[in-house]
Amino acid sequence: MKITSLETYLVAPRWLFLRIATDEGITGWGEPVVEGRAETVQAAVRELAEYLVGEDPLRIEHHWQTLTKGGFYRGGPVLSSAVAGIDQALWDIAGKVHGVPVHQLLGGHVRDRVRMYAWIGGDSPADVAELAQAQIEAGFTAVKMNGSAQMRPIDTPAQTQAVIDRVAAVREVLGDERDVAIDFHGRMSTAMSRRLLPLLEPFHPMFVEEPVLPEHCRDLRSLVESTSVPLATGERLYSRSDFRDVLATGIAVAQPDVSHAGGISEVRRIASLAEVHDVTMAPHCPLGPIALAASLQLAFAIPNFLIQEQSLGIHYNRGNDLLDYLLDPEPFRFTDGHANRPTGPGLGIDIDEDAVRRAAESGHRWRNPVWHHQDGSFAEW
Repeated sequence: MKITSLETYLVAPRWLFLRIATDEGITGWGEPVVEGRAETVQAAVRELAEYLVGEDPLRIEHHWQTLTKGGFYRGGPVLSSAVAGIDQALWDIAGKVHGVPVHQLLGGHVRDRVRMYAWIGGDSPADVAELAQAQIEAGFTAVKMNGSAQMRPIDTPAQTQAVIDRVAAVREVLGDERDVAIDFHGRMSTAMSRRLLPLLEPFHPMFVEEPVLPEHCRDLRSLVESTSVPLATGERLYSRSDFRDVLATGIAVAQPDVSHAGGISEVRRIASLAEVHDVTMAPHCPLGPIALAASLQLAFAIPNFLIQEQSLGIHYNRGNDLLDYLLDPEPFRFTDGHANRPTGPGLGIDIDEDAVRRAAESGHRWRNPVWHHQDGSFAEW
């Protein structure tokens, strides 16, 4: 079997899909994308395709090593995301060749179902409480919310209290038998995180995500030692090497993204490294259906898995959502806030190729917001 082509499709709302074809008619799908830089990753995939066409798609590890190390310059979000989508598609092909889901090729399932969480928005305590209640009624046992909008490096007592009030409102709705995770999104300075984390302890968050920017990961240890709140990070880390020192800081949860951190192959290795440090996995995935399918295959195979993010109904997806590109929505039909184990071959989903091609005719030019403080200086989004 030989790879004959790699085709990419820019599809709304902000995704990039990849289709790898073979001379035996078996195709694999991946999702290589950096949100807001989809065209850049698309160009990287085209460059890597020069090596892959004519190669055996089942030599997944060999290709991963060559694609990540064959150039003099290595790593970074663009190359790692391009390789991630290719890796997903190759695993999809391998599963279809052998007639089994990818998690079976990774050693078989270690759990029967996977716990999922849902995102909630809202600016006021009343808003977030209402949205949390809606997710409870949808069957979810855990939600994640933003800690704040933009935040100054050292903000006022009023802004600090606003964060606490919103979390308190959600906790009241959830009760003690459900969980809330809080995403600081790198918007907090180390100083603001140090101020806020002890104040959040009475609400027992499942975790607080990205309490510092990735370039300030050296500060994670001091934050870990300052609070009982479990800390999580990793959506902007792209390899085992990036995670190595971070895992040693005492974080509780690692959050690599299967579409950014080298794909199924590398995220599986990150999980093994995390297990050595007694760190659980909550993979980042506010993306499309292929990324979610790949994440779920890993979730069923990883012993130290905690919970899975998913983006059905998230605000980014207005106008187009995950199910729009699937022939059968059943793999993403959650029961009591859990995903059932996929049994179909490969990634376990059937992509609607006609819908993908139609969407690619329009494409997208999604860019993340750029924020500024009242004085005109740059603010973290």
